Amino acid sequence: MAAVTIMDHPLIHHKIGIMRRETTSTKEFRDLVTEVAMLICYEATRDLPLTEVEVQTPLVKTKVKEIEGKKLCIVPILRAGLHMADGILKLIPNAKVGHIGLYRDEETLEPVEYFCKLPSDASDREIFVVDPMLATGGSAVAAIDMLKKRGIKKIHFLSLIAAPEGVERLQKAHPDVSIFIGNLDERLNEDSYIIPGLGDAGDRIYGTK
Repeated sequence: MAAVTIMDHPLIHHKIGIMRRETTSTKEFRDLVTEVAMLICYEATRDLPLTEVEVQTPLVKTKVKEIEGKKLCIVPILRAGLHMADGILKLIPNAKVGHIGLYRDEETLEPVEYFCKLPSDASDREIFVVDPMLATGGSAVAAIDMLKKRGIKKIHFLSLIAAPEGVERLQKAHPDVSIFIGNLDERLNEDSYIIPGLGDAGDRIYGTK
């Protein structure tokens, strides 16, 4: 079963708490998405392999550690995942970026693919799929299905908040994908919104609510 890491850091708790408030402005919400994504990324990249290289300091030559290979790729699920990707790029500016577009079929309520653009060497890279909300898990499972069909094997999933139902569905569908969550909320309501949640992340990021 996939490993699930739930963040337990005062800064993440504090920032998600502000995001939950109905009175938080669009700009502040957007900035917080970026900031919390950076903090989650810090933990999600903890086990990246390192290699030693020799460098010249202003005084002497010395050996330092660098990320081995440096083949990383961030794949936001459109549209809400874009600002999470921006935060991660602040920490890993040389990472490549792919995009996955999904919409929900109004009859089946299942995600339907409408866009997928990945770097040509994506199958050789460590992939970080990002989406602020892991609610039913449908979009996350569909996005990772799309990646695996394209030969990608090293996949991690990052979200700001999640419902237990979504985590369980993602674990069952993709037990090899590590999951990193800012906060695990209580449940889904009858409309599949996370409770207590923070509303529709995409609408709050882009001011379209």
